[in-house]
Amino acid sequence: MPKSMTKSQLFAVLADKSGRSKKEVADFMNILVETAYAETKAKGEFTLPGLGKLVKKNRAARQGRNPATGETIQIPAKTVVKFRVAKQAKDTIL
Repeated sequence: MPKSMTKSQLFAVLADKSGRSKKEVADFMNILVETAYAETKAKGEFTLPGLGKLVKKNRAARQGRNPATGETIQIPAKTVVKFRVAKQAKDTIL
């Protein structure tokens, strides 16, 4: 299986297909990422139509096991970010 596309390769493809410069594409992508982070942090979710949604979830405290010793440990509560793939993306890719 070939490696995934690098950031610079992605920018090159987007620049070629849009007729923009790589710098313009890189600036746009940086703004998109910053906006996604800020919206997810502030509102709990950010949707990219046709691709998916970033969702902030609270994970409750729970008991776990140390795999090396088998000892029961307490895992603290924390907030995590999950990505939910849009139905359109699933249908197109699969």
